[in-house]
Amino acid sequence: MPVDTINWKSGKVRFIDQTLLPGRVKFVSCDNVPRLWRAIKRLEIRGAPAIGIAGAFGVVLSANNSRAKSAERFLRDLRKDIKYLASSRPTAVNLFWALERMEKIANTNLHNGIGKTKNLLLKEALAVLRDDRKHCRAMARYGARLVRHGDTILTHCNAGGLATADYGTALGVLFESNRLNKHIKVYVDETRPLLQGSRLTAWELLHEGMDATLICDNMAASLMAKGKIDKIFVGADRIASNGDTANKIGTYSLAVLAKYHKVPFYVVAPASTFDLNIKTGRDIPIEERDASEVRTVMGREIAPRNIKVYNPAFDVTPEKLITAIITERGIFKRPYRKALEILRG
Repeated sequence: MPVDTINWKSGKVRFIDQTLLPGRVKFVSCDNVPRLWRAIKRLEIRGAPAIGIAGAFGVVLSANNSRAKSAERFLRDLRKDIKYLASSRPTAVNLFWALERMEKIANTNLHNGIGKTKNLLLKEALAVLRDDRKHCRAMARYGARLVRHGDTILTHCNAGGLATADYGTALGVLFESNRLNKHIKVYVDETRPLLQGSRLTAWELLHEGMDATLICDNMAASLMAKGKIDKIFVGADRIASNGDTANKIGTYSLAVLAKYHKVPFYVVAPASTFDLNIKTGRDIPIEERDASEVRTVMGREIAPRNIKVYNPAFDVTPEKLITAIITERGIFKRPYRKALEILRG
């Protein structure tokens, strides 16, 4: 069963604090925008679709906490909080997609009154959640068509239920393949520096009773050279119009290795992860995070405190290295003209 990663309960956003996994499963109830912003920034909530859902619920919290008496003041306060939420993390486009979707509801309905607008904002945020659940299942079904009985699959970072509201994106494909009794095996990259693979993906796969093996990131090439990897499935945080894809740092390395070793490399992401306003991956903003994430592991120092650190959270995989992109609307291959027509339609 999928993990209940993020939801709306009793007027609050309820989510798993993913920084504590796998050692502790803690649910947090949040009723204000600054706390939610901190949860996104600190990766208590992470994964592009889940961040988008959090952003939508954040707008609801803003609306519910507003003391504005006039429509103009209400909208001004709402926009201020939307801008604030957007500042939490820059790369995952799902956040901005969800915030724009919510702002549009406020803009087009505020003439009917603040009370009704608040109700409509909650309805829309719940629709974002519900849509993600439906899209996860659709992506899983499409992706499972590409998996053969007995395949050994490599994945990177965490693109499972913890990154979404349901099955996940890349892991959703693996969960569905497991449900169909395809008897797959999975290798899990640990995913330095924050170990989303070892802490989160390994936890999810074992939770589902799947055959999973954890490896250090630098072991992937050796496995491919030995012919032990049949396919690679990863998620995405933003996809440019040409198919260039930003995902967790280390994804690009895997794509290069996959090309050399002739291993199919698949990206799994909902349509909301496409950014049709940018042409190529060069235009994707890449978040750089605090140096302490590299200098320490789970709070323990592993490097000199004064060593300089370069810590980009994501890298960009060129579209020519991607075998196909799997969305809830189908499986798309280069040059993605059909995909753009469907997405824009």
